[in-house]
This record gives sequence, C-alpha cells and structure tokens, in this order.
Amino acid sequence: MNKITVVGAGHVGATAAQRLAEKELAREVVLIDVIEGVPQGKALDQWESAPIEGFDSRVIGANDYGPAAESDLVIVTAGIARKPGMSRDDLLRTNVAIVKSVSDEIKRCSPDAIVIVVSNPLDVMAWVAKEVTGFPRHRVVGMAGVLDTARYRSFLAEALDVSVEDIQAMVLGGHGDTMVPLISYTTVSGIPVTQLIDGSELDAIVERTRKGGAEIVGYLKTGSAYYAPSAAAVQMAEAIAKNKKRILPCAAWLEGEYGFEGLYLGVPCKLGAAGLVQIVEVELSRDEQAALKQSAEHVRDTMAGVDL
Repeated sequence: MNKITVVGAGHVGATAAQRLAEKELAREVVLIDVIEGVPQGKALDQWESAPIEGFDSRVIGANDYGPAAESDLVIVTAGIARKPGMSRDDLLRTNVAIVKSVSDEIKRCSPDAIVIVVSNPLDVMAWVAKEVTGFPRHRVVGMAGVLDTARYRSFLAEALDVSVEDIQAMVLGGHGDTMVPLISYTTVSGIPVTQLIDGSELDAIVERTRKGGAEIVGYLKTGSAYYAPSAAAVQMAEAIAKNKKRILPCAAWLEGEYGFEGLYLGVPCKLGAAGLVQIVEVELSRDEQAALKQSAEHVRDTMAGVDL
C-alpha cells in the first residue's frame, strides 16, 4: 500500500503505527491526533527507530488530515479510554461525537479508503463510521473478534501448557460482556478442546475472556489495553494490504447473515484487498445461537442510544 493512516496517537494508535511501519505494510504511515505535538513527536521517535529495526516505511505525525489525503487504509483508534468501573457503553456519548468528526474527515480526504474501527463501544462506532462516511460495508469493518480470540487463545494455552500457535479458536458477537466464544470450533492442533479440559475450567476461561479488557483496566487504573488491541488491528490491516484472504473474526455489517441485519456484529470474515471479501457462515450450536442473539440485542440497545 502507498499510505495507511492511524487516527488517534494514544497508546493503541501509536503502537499500531509502530507495528505497521515495522511490517512495512505501506510506504507511508500517518499518525493523526488533535493534541499538538504528540503525533509529531511519536512519529519522529518511531522513524528514528527505523535504522535499528530495519524498516523504510516513513512515519509522519500531524494534527490535520492533509498528510492523510488519499490513504488506502485508515485505522480509527480515536476516543477516550476506559477507566476502572467504566463499561464500554459508558464511552458512548463522547466517542460518538469523536468518531463522527473523524469519519467526516476520512470521507473528505480519503473517499476510497478501507476503514478499520477500533474505538469503543466497537460495534456501534463501526456503524457510526459507516453511516457518516457512506462507504459500502466491505470498506468499514471493526476490530474486536481478533482481540477477543487472542485473549481466549492465550488463556487456553496457559491452562493447557501448550503453544498459543496450536490453539485454533474464534470469538463472535459484540465486543463486550456478551461476546460468544465458539467452544464447538475450539481445537488444539485439531483436537477438540472439550477433550483436553473439563467444562468448569473451560467456562471460567470463557468468562475471563469476556472480562479480559476490564481485567487489564483494573490493573492499569488510568488506562486500558493497547499491546494486544494494536496487534489485532494490524493483523487485519496486513490481511488487507497483502490480499491474504485470511478468515478472521471481525465486526461486519450484517445483511441477513446469521439471521441478523442492520447492525455490526462479530462474525468470521474473509479479508483481502477489497476489505471485507466475504462473511463466512458456520453452523452454531443451539446455545451459541442463543448467545449470539443476546449479543446482537445488546448491540441494538446501544445503537438506540445514538442520535445520528
């Protein structure tokens, strides 16, 4: 790609920019933030690491969208972060206004871009971005399932004392307490996880996955997770930039898939050069279907509180 822009130079955005540059996914990586000096300073610091890390992607910081013009891909991380005791939905009002403003700028400066939304509450912010930009659904996807699945896989690997690389899993649904880890599709090198761990321990891991973000917020006190979220967003960006056709769990605008329409929800997505290439529909157990329905209802309830 020629240019990837990251909006928001906080921990998630800045770390994502560094990862994008180190992977050389674009000739230019632009980091934008409203706070004067912050994106410029962080971008310069990252560019100065290039001779050591061995990458030639130029990192540029800015307070306006001029340098972001004609971006191929935009990752939106802008918004306030969670604090202890705060749910993702508590962020709603402030972050809707921020994402609306960002989406207007994306539409103006990069009308052909693919957009990856990371801001919370994720599923609703992806909807806001789609509505404000007017982009088709294949060009606006949300990062949630990749992160949730990574947490699920890391907890399973720890419990089973095996490599994370051997855990195959997928977490669907909304990004929050109603997310749906697909136990029926969770394997360890092809072995069903239910053959390797008992039900109560597996239930505890599922619950820890659902509370994964809050667990980190509880430790940090004044911030939220950013190493894993940035890695997840960049994994999606890499699949798009390299046209890898990877199947990853992402928040996608549903038009009848899984029995839902008119909302963003985490489902298996094939990602390639066009963005969302295909939504892959898999058979779910009765419990998984019920959980996904509950998750969708929660997303709709949150959407109802937004005035676009």
